Amino acid sequence: MAMNVGSPGGGDDAEDEVVSTINTTPLVDVMLVLLIIFLITIPVVTHNIALELPPEVNIPTQTKPENINLSVNRDGDMFWGTTPLKDTADLFERLKPEAVKVPQPEVHIRGDLEARYEPIGKIVYTLQRAGIEKIGFITEPPPHS
Repeated sequence: MAMNVGSPGGGDDAEDEVVSTINTTPLVDVMLVLLIIFLITIPVVTHNIALELPPEVNIPTQTKPENINLSVNRDGDMFWGTTPLKDTADLFERLKPEAVKVPQPEVHIRGDLEARYEPIGKIVYTLQRAGIEKIGFITEPPPHS
């Protein structure tokens, strides 16, 4: 390890020069840390909108005779009550007379836990095309702990 103690001639003519530049390395380090902190905290602050969310409420299904129960099993087969449907065109034809009734019957969709979303999405789309306004999904209530 070397060290410079003085000038080689030993004279006073080589005084220490004053360094007038700023060492920016610590400044850049601090700025990068602040930038990272702001990048992490700003999305958290901006996505929190003051809302009062509704509490979870499990309302028992009120089964009425006029309600339409549609079911989808794990294979994607659709049923009107217990009657199998061929496809969404068959469903649409059955919905036409129901859509003009006043008041409209509610449609309850029951999907198997193993069912894919595609047939359920097709049912919802067909219900919208037919003009059905009240659609509900039947689920199992969560187990109480």
